[in-house]
Amino acid sequence: MFVELHMIQNFAPSNLNRDVTNNPKDCEFGGVRRARISSQCIKRALRTSSVFEETTKVKIGTRTKRLVHRLSERLDGAGKSEDDVLEVLHNFVPQYASKLDTKDKEGKKTAVLLYLSEAEMDSVAHALLENWENLSDEKTRENAIKQLVKTLVKAHKGRTSAPDIALFGRMLAEQPALGLEAACQVAHAISTHRVTMEMDFFTAVDDLNPEDTAGAGMMGFTGFDSACFYRYARVHWEQLNKNLNGDADLARRTVEGFLRAAVAAVPSGKQNAFAASNPPSFLLAVVRRDGMGWSLANAFERPVSSRRNDGLVVPSVAALDAYWGRLCQVYGTEALACTAALALDPDLPLEHLRKDMVKDLKKWVNAVIETLPA
Repeated sequence: MFVELHMIQNFAPSNLNRDVTNNPKDCEFGGVRRARISSQCIKRALRTSSVFEETTKVKIGTRTKRLVHRLSERLDGAGKSEDDVLEVLHNFVPQYASKLDTKDKEGKKTAVLLYLSEAEMDSVAHALLENWENLSDEKTRENAIKQLVKTLVKAHKGRTSAPDIALFGRMLAEQPALGLEAACQVAHAISTHRVTMEMDFFTAVDDLNPEDTAGAGMMGFTGFDSACFYRYARVHWEQLNKNLNGDADLARRTVEGFLRAAVAAVPSGKQNAFAASNPPSFLLAVVRRDGMGWSLANAFERPVSSRRNDGLVVPSVAALDAYWGRLCQVYGTEALACTAALALDPDLPLEHLRKDMVKDLKKWVNAVIETLPA
């Protein structure tokens, strides 16, 4: 079973997701330039949204190179000496997860970012303490670490307690057994229309300049655009349940948290300068029993344009609705277990999805959650 999310979200002038030149990310689609927000940016906004953790009631995972530091805190708190702790961890961490960063003089950073739940770090720290006598003895350390790594990898393989890790997965080249297949696919958001980047020239005044001093203390420019985005994501229910070690209740809360966070979370890029906090204009949730997902991006392969001063949201929703209708007509609806639509403007031009409209966000979320297996 799959849960698919489609959104139309119109942002005021902004620079939500920057490229290497500090300008808004873009791409070409349908032969024209489009504004773009990367999937990585969207996923981070989702997982760090307060709504996600409040809904799942479980602390999100931590992505960090500072595993040695986090474990040191736990071991130091148990009364182990700092020298002994570092000696053990410098031998343990490279075998368990990743080599250490040779550029870090303190030896507390791994070479790559690790994505671990609090429960996993607590489990590792507890196992280290239980085996401390053998781990701290130079004669028995090597074999003790080898056995401990084997035990911990087996315990953590293919499962996690963190909902965000269960959704977005993790890859660890040095310890593939700790990798986790993502239960969620997130597309790059693209504008439904052609976009041209604009530039904002700015200056700043030195407040302590003498009154007779002319000119700015500094000057520069920043790129921005304004775009109506189509967003798409897909959650594989069975994979999510498996990643959470069969905890169906937590999996349901994770789907709910994902839906609510997708609506509430906005990328943080340049928000202090632009304050583009614009909720979605249209939401479509689909629960599919099986089969290939339907991204509706090709509804905008031919870019929409504003007509009769009706903006870009109205033609974007109309194009999505028409494309959805064609997909249903050609490929059928037998695999669809639930379809729920929610519009900020109840008078949007809907021909095919009008029958699936609900009145508020709570009913929209519940329509999905109630469809999922108990």
